[in-house]
Amino acid sequence: MFRLTAPSEDEVRRFIAEQGGSRFSYQEVGASAGEIPSGYNLDHNRIRLGTGEVTWRRGVAAIRGWQMFKIPWVHLYWPNAPIQVGTEVAVSVDHFGFHSLNACRIVYIVDEDGPIRRFGFAYGTLREHAESGEERFTVEWRRNEDEVWYDVLAFSRPRKMAARLAYPLSRQLQRKFAEASKLAMLRAASTAGADSPP
Repeated sequence: MFRLTAPSEDEVRRFIAEQGGSRFSYQEVGASAGEIPSGYNLDHNRIRLGTGEVTWRRGVAAIRGWQMFKIPWVHLYWPNAPIQVGTEVAVSVDHFGFHSLNACRIVYIVDEDGPIRRFGFAYGTLREHAESGEERFTVEWRRNEDEVWYDVLAFSRPRKMAARLAYPLSRQLQRKFAEASKLAMLRAASTAGADSPP
């Protein structure tokens, strides 16, 4: 949904409620957990958040609190949405003089223990989204190296006419979001007040 002004909270609530019966806008649901399907743009970005269990716990808390969306020109509805399969969210983006409102649904959760401990989730685009595809957000604690990383992987292609017409700008916006998301997670993992258990 493209518009000239930011949506009101009531408009967003109605928008999310309408997504309840909506299907995913792509067939390869869950593919970000394995082999990425052909015909999509692939974006894979990582940033080292730090070391040790404290950083890991902060990273997990940041994912649970949707901190990777704490970007001035992005608004997530709602940042208290539970990280569980089926949760639907809307993302409003202020870009190029207008606003877009897009709908996504959590597809799967990542919660792995072992030499590499991982936590996060992937969400997929619904019919009311300018793009079609899936995005996965995880934090990893590589215990052997004692390093904690934030990893964001997405496969997508333009779906709505406006996104297809503005394809170069859409790709620029996706790259801009990845960089801003990494910095948001770095800030969150460095915040002393974020020490909540995973």
